[in-house]
Amino acid sequence: MYKQLINGEWLDAASTRTWDLVNPATEDVIAPIPYGDGADAQAAVDAAAAALPGWAGKTPYERAQVLLGAAAWIRERIDELAVVTTEESGKPLREATGEWNTGANLLEWYAEEAKRAYGYVIPSRNAAKRIMTLHAPVGVVGVITAWNFPVYNPARAWAAALAAGCTVVGRPSEYTPRSAMLLAKALHEAGAPGGVINLINGDADSMGKVMLNDPRCRKISFTGSTRVGKLLMAGASQTITRLSLELGGNAPVILFPDIDVAAVAQAAVTAKYRNNGQVCIAPQRYYVHSQIIEEFTDCVGRLSKGLRLGSGLQASTDVGPLINAAQRERVETMVREAVAQGAEVVSGGARPDTSPRGYFYSPTVITNLQPDMRVYGEEIFGPVMPIVPFSDPEEVLKLANSTEYGLVAYVQTNDLNTSIRMVEGLEYGMIAVNDWMPTTPEAPFGGVKGSGMGRECGQEGLYEYLETKTVYIGATP
Repeated sequence: MYKQLINGEWLDAASTRTWDLVNPATEDVIAPIPYGDGADAQAAVDAAAAALPGWAGKTPYERAQVLLGAAAWIRERIDELAVVTTEESGKPLREATGEWNTGANLLEWYAEEAKRAYGYVIPSRNAAKRIMTLHAPVGVVGVITAWNFPVYNPARAWAAALAAGCTVVGRPSEYTPRSAMLLAKALHEAGAPGGVINLINGDADSMGKVMLNDPRCRKISFTGSTRVGKLLMAGASQTITRLSLELGGNAPVILFPDIDVAAVAQAAVTAKYRNNGQVCIAPQRYYVHSQIIEEFTDCVGRLSKGLRLGSGLQASTDVGPLINAAQRERVETMVREAVAQGAEVVSGGARPDTSPRGYFYSPTVITNLQPDMRVYGEEIFGPVMPIVPFSDPEEVLKLANSTEYGLVAYVQTNDLNTSIRMVEGLEYGMIAVNDWMPTTPEAPFGGVKGSGMGRECGQEGLYEYLETKTVYIGATP
């Protein structure tokens, strides 16, 4: 049963309205899903506020048992959970399985990290005074997440918030709601009391306004576009609502001439087309040294042509569909505009003839780019690999930093001094040197500039959901 979870009950939308959930690989309707509005959000905030004192009053060890139970619930049925995620997101089944594993890892990590939210004693300059700090949960937390990682995105926020003693109102994307519903079910089945975890699905605007305007909702965690993040910041300024924002990216990839070109090209193709490029940390602008750009371009063009498109449920599939028709049209338009401005398509650049149904777009390698092209300067969120030449390290640093985004940057080199120069000069929240997967539960994840604020994962992720109290104890008269 795929419904909203409010105060421990599985419910339809208060308005009884539904949303036809579509399989992006076939364009067939999977099922009608409850599609609520502000009334559902308000009921969820009410439930979360009522449950907060009891949940915050539990010890970290008690809260940890619920998180560990949810992780175990996931691992016991991970194969069937992955099928649901693939059906609604389009990603290959192996990627969906990996995402559910990561969700369980996050629950387990924060079950343990909750026990380490230490305060400390501060030596006082007054011998009769004692000073210490301790941490308290922020309160009710609204979590709004995107469709590209329908398990990982909510799991990292929910796990940290619940571990900290907060209660949660989760609003997933209407394009991939069932994955979040199953994650909520895992917590519900593991013993989360009613109101501790709430899951609503529906109109983003009215639900977001409830979260912003209700003073009991003390924090909003948002994963999505920079445009919407700015709107949330404007709204939060009126209510002083705390925000964590994981926004867009336009990740540079800097390839120096001392690398193994064939091996890096293979890894670059795998990283670029993961989830069909619909990844906030997707490698995007490939800056390739002029000494190796011809060889690299030939390699990635050939490898991209060899990728197999299809339903993520088929074991042979390398790349699935884009999430919806609008996203495919956006990618098509960006490539078409670039070609009209002089760009050259090396491979792909069109819908595949073999897939008349489904939101498919061929893996595309494109060169001869200019900075004013949208495919160069904007987040693509699709299977397009732009390649740009460079010859000087200082030049490429300027090119890589010339964007409003600052989530992640990638560097491939075997020279230690070069890697240090790049790490110190790149204006990004995360930098991956000779690595293509800069994400793990135990390390902080987040960006700078237009890519957001705050950190998820790691110990920093836990403290995003805690307030620090400073306690002064004077001498008894």
